[in-house]
Amino acid sequence: MKRALIVVDVQNDFCEGGSLAVHGGAEVAFRIGQLLHHWSNQDPKAPDYDLAVATRDHHVDPGDHFSDRPDFDTSWPVHCVVGTDGEAFHPNLDPQPFDAVFLKGENAAAYSGFEGRSGDGTTLADWLREHDVTDVDVCGIATDYCVRATALDAVRNGFDTRLLPSLCAGVAPASTYSAIQEMERAGVRVT
Repeated sequence: MKRALIVVDVQNDFCEGGSLAVHGGAEVAFRIGQLLHHWSNQDPKAPDYDLAVATRDHHVDPGDHFSDRPDFDTSWPVHCVVGTDGEAFHPNLDPQPFDAVFLKGENAAAYSGFEGRSGDGTTLADWLREHDVTDVDVCGIATDYCVRATALDAVRNGFDTRLLPSLCAGVAPASTYSAIQEMERAGVRVT
């Protein structure tokens, strides 16, 4: 039994100053960075993770996902375009000792990290299984969208899943609350 930390979409475009900024994103990036710092330095007070992975929005041409008139449900302003600073991890997320990074959304909308693939084409679910991971903790941006989708897919894929809400930032209080309720009903444990 191994536990992995999944850090979802802590990217410049989702933090203050980005094209789809989520209030508190930079602070969440800092807190996750602190956790990773303690973990990678084997601080005895750090959570006991065997592995840490990250997901990134990684858009080339996602079709209707980008819109000049977004509905902020299925269509959004341009964000996380490959090769731009907006696609990069936020600088507060330092160090970045990730064992793997999973890119999602090149040519279509993608919310869940389980839609992503590593550099060699491996899916997140397959990668976790190949590394004997049974338990995952999920954190990142945004609680009510990509974090929600990733946590729900983690449960669907058979992983014992915990949400770390203190290491998440949501778009809006009402939708964040609803997302957390949905995750709990699906079997995600909220710490």
